[in-house]
Amino acid sequence: YQRRVRGVHVVQHNCKAVVSTQSTGPHWNGRSGVHTHMTNTRITDPEIIEQRYPVLVDQFTLRAGSGGTGQHAGGDGLVRTLRFRRPLTLCCLTERRSTAPYGMEGGGDGAKGRNILRRKNGQVIALGAKCAVKVNPGDVFILETPGGGGWGCPDNAQDNKHHSLRGVTRGITRDEERPAKLRRVEIKGSVAQYTRNQESA
Repeated sequence: YQRRVRGVHVVQHNCKAVVSTQSTGPHWNGRSGVHTHMTNTRITDPEIIEQRYPVLVDQFTLRAGSGGTGQHAGGDGLVRTLRFRRPLTLCCLTERRSTAPYGMEGGGDGAKGRNILRRKNGQVIALGAKCAVKVNPGDVFILETPGGGGWGCPDNAQDNKHHSLRGVTRGITRDEERPAKLRRVEIKGSVAQYTRNQESA
């Protein structure tokens, strides 16, 4: 946005990382409303956003039911609604708007994300995943982040929930104390290899 600092005309560009959610797995439910693979960032408090940006945060809440069903549910995404106070250019760089986050092993897909612009005159525009659009004071941007996607067929969800809670309350970590269908999964990939190398040093 544009402003004047000590009589000098300044064009300011701001970037805000958006919180979404975490997928699930064979032994855990997904986390709702968290940064994933962005360990150097934090959620900015609404008060700070309103102080530093020419916007008002009308809504900032979990997007209930967006995670995806299964033996373990995917984490729910977020809804963030921003009301603009100045003429701005809104740029979106988002994913999972046309393709849903898929479930695993029979789990349900998470909800697709949506970027919606509601003009002050009542016009509603569905923005794409990546876009740049001019907005005016009174316009409202509604950002709905995608869910995480579920894991496992939901038929045995109650049994699996019981075993999961038992593992948490008793601190079970040994494979022989887990039911056969909940055996520990071997973690593979470059990150797992890096971790093993660090732990064995």
